[in-house]
Amino acid sequence: MNSHSAQSVSVAVADQRPSMAVVDLIARVDGTDPIELEPLYNVIDPDVLDSLCESSPGLDRLEFTYHGRQVTVEATDETTAETVEISLGKDSTAADGSGGIVNTEPTI
Repeated sequence: MNSHSAQSVSVAVADQRPSMAVVDLIARVDGTDPIELEPLYNVIDPDVLDSLCESSPGLDRLEFTYHGRQVTVEATDETTAETVEISLGKDSTAADGSGGIVNTEPTI
């Protein structure tokens, strides 16, 4: 089951692919049809988003800019199902124009 707030959504990966949830959330927040949005694959590989819960330890969060918004997709630790939390913020693109992958694994 998916739970929604105004600018975030928690998605059970078994119910909906995270890549589709990103597109749906942006469309809902901006009041537009998902078909009218730029294809997500022009910004980030949807397969990377969809495999976030399956990734190796240390890679549990992705951040990128899509449709003028900063998108954060983060794997969450749920006991019953693999879930991701998707949240939107203002576009805070880096000076070089890139979004990116955030590796939260500590460095030594």
